[in-house]
Amino acid sequence: MASASVSVELGFLEKRTPWKLQSKFFPSKFGGTPAWLRLNNLPNRSDILCKTCNKPLSFILQVYAPIQDIESAFHRTLFLFACVNGKCNPRNNNTNFVVFRNQLPRKNEIYSFEPPVYNEKLSLDPSASKYQPLCAICGCAASLKCSKCSEVDYCCEDHQDLDWKWNHKNVCGKESSECGTKKKNMVNKFLLPEYELCIETEELPSTTPEKSDTDKMEEYRQFMKSVKAPKEMQDMPLDDLDIIMKENDKAFNKFQKRIKLEPEQVLRYQREETPLWISAEHVPSAEDIPNCSCGAKRIFEFQIMPQLLSYISLDGNEDTVDWGTLAVYTCSKSCEQGIESYAREFIWKQDVSDNQQQ
Repeated sequence: MASASVSVELGFLEKRTPWKLQSKFFPSKFGGTPAWLRLNNLPNRSDILCKTCNKPLSFILQVYAPIQDIESAFHRTLFLFACVNGKCNPRNNNTNFVVFRNQLPRKNEIYSFEPPVYNEKLSLDPSASKYQPLCAICGCAASLKCSKCSEVDYCCEDHQDLDWKWNHKNVCGKESSECGTKKKNMVNKFLLPEYELCIETEELPSTTPEKSDTDKMEEYRQFMKSVKAPKEMQDMPLDDLDIIMKENDKAFNKFQKRIKLEPEQVLRYQREETPLWISAEHVPSAEDIPNCSCGAKRIFEFQIMPQLLSYISLDGNEDTVDWGTLAVYTCSKSCEQGIESYAREFIWKQDVSDNQQQ
C-alpha cells in the first residue's frame, strides 16, 4: 500500500490457499491466526484480553502497509484484535479493540533481503513457532502446556479447555506425532474464517447525478434492512429511521453514496487523510486522538467498514460485535518502538447514531 495518497485504496476479501497467507509472504488478511511480522517478542496475552469478559480477543485482520520513505518501515504490518461478543462492546466504545504496529527494515535477521519465492513446501519457514511456543487455538504466544502430555501449547486456560473439548481429549497421551501435530481437520470454533485482504484503488465516476430526497430515503431504508447494515438497525421502525435520516442526512448520504460504488469493500486505506464517517455524531476531535508514546502525533491510516460484520459469526451467535466504522490512527513517524516489539496504536469506534435504541 502507498504510504499516503489522494486516492483511496479499498480492501476486499477473497479466498486463498492458506499457505499463501503465511508470514514470509507479508500478507494482508482477515481471520485465521495472525501471520506475525516480527516472529519473536509477540504481544503479551495480557494485552490481548477483553477488559469486560477477560477472555482472549479474536484476531480480526492485518494490513501490510510499508512506508517507502522510512527505512525502518520497509516491512510494516498493522494487526487488529477485538472481542466479538456484542455485550462487551458498548456503543461508541473502543475499550475492547486493540491495534498493534510492527515493522522491520529490508535488511533484518528474520527475512531474506530479496522478495520471497512462492513455494508451498517452504511457506512455513521462517515461522513464529520456531521462536516460541504458539497457542494451538489462536496462534498467539503461549505460556501453558497440556499438563498430561506436555505436547500442546496454549496462551491461557480458556483456550486449553476449548481445545480439550474440541480435539485434544481424543489424542492426549497417544503417540507424540499424533498428539502434538496440528491436524488439518482440527476443530477450531474460535477463529474467524480466513480470507486474503485484496487491495484495489478506488475509481470515482467523473459525474454522479444527484438523486431526489425521496430516492435517497428509499435507498437508505433498503440498506438498513439489508444484511450489510449494522444489525441493530435492520429492524428499526421507519419513523426512527426518518429521525436519524434528518439528523445525519449529510454524513450518511456521503457515506452511502461513496460505498455504493464498491459495495463489497471492507476496508478503506488513505494514510494522513480523513475517514469517511457514517454519522455526524461521535466524530473525534484532535484532542480525542492520543499521541504515540514516543511523543509524535497519531494520524489516520485506514478504516474498517460495516460490510466486514457479515464475515464475523461464531457458532451461530447472533449477539456479536457491531460498528458503523472503525478508524485506525497510527504514529505519524512510524517510530522505531514498532521494530523490536509490537507497538500499541489507537482505534476509534463510531456507531450509526446516538439516537437509536440500545
